[in-house]
Order: sequence, then structure tokens, then C-alpha cells
Amino acid sequence: MLKLIGLILGQSVLLVAAQAFLKISVQSFGKFSWTLNYFKTVFTTWQFAASGVFALAAMLTWMYVLKHYQFSIAYPLLSISYIIGLAVAYFFFQESVPLTRWIGVLIIIVGVFFLVK
Repeated sequence: MLKLIGLILGQSVLLVAAQAFLKISVQSFGKFSWTLNYFKTVFTTWQFAASGVFALAAMLTWMYVLKHYQFSIAYPLLSISYIIGLAVAYFFFQESVPLTRWIGVLIIIVGVFFLVK
């Protein structure tokens, strides 16, 4: 079980990193337009590429988990990514996170604890 938790934690970190880099990259693109110049900007932004690399690594990790562990345990454990995502939003993006979201994350942590027991 400890190995599964480690794999899920790693997969969740990769998944959140992919989303964080995607957020950074789309903020730098400017106003959308169907022009070659716009898409050149999209596909030459290193943050967009990093997002793809992290998403691919997360998917490959998830494929390994699906092959070796029960789906009924592995899939709910992915909720760990919500915790990591909220922390990234608060600490990295300086987003305001109301108390109700922190309470929600606490409930998720309790749920994951019971799931693993």
C-alpha cells in the first residue's frame, strides 16, 4: 500500500505541475486569434512544452498504477491532487483561498485516510 501511495503522490505532483505550467503559459499568450503568429507563440512557449512533458509523465505513471493496483483503491487516492492543487494555488499563484475550501480539503484528507485504512 505504501508503494501505491508513493506512486499516486508522484502522479498527483506531476499532474498539478502540468496544470500549473499550462496556467502560466495560457496567461502569456494574449488574446486568442486564429493566426499563425498566435499558434507559433503557443507552441514555442517553454511553459506550454513543460506542461505537456509533465502531463505525459503523469499519464505514464497512471498507466503503471492501473496495471498493478485495484482501480477501486487507486482512483479515489487521486483526490490527493486536489490538496496539492490548492496548495499551489495559494502559495505559488497567491490566490485567495477561503476557509470553506480549506475545510473541503480537510474532508478530502480524512476521506483518503479512511480509504487507505
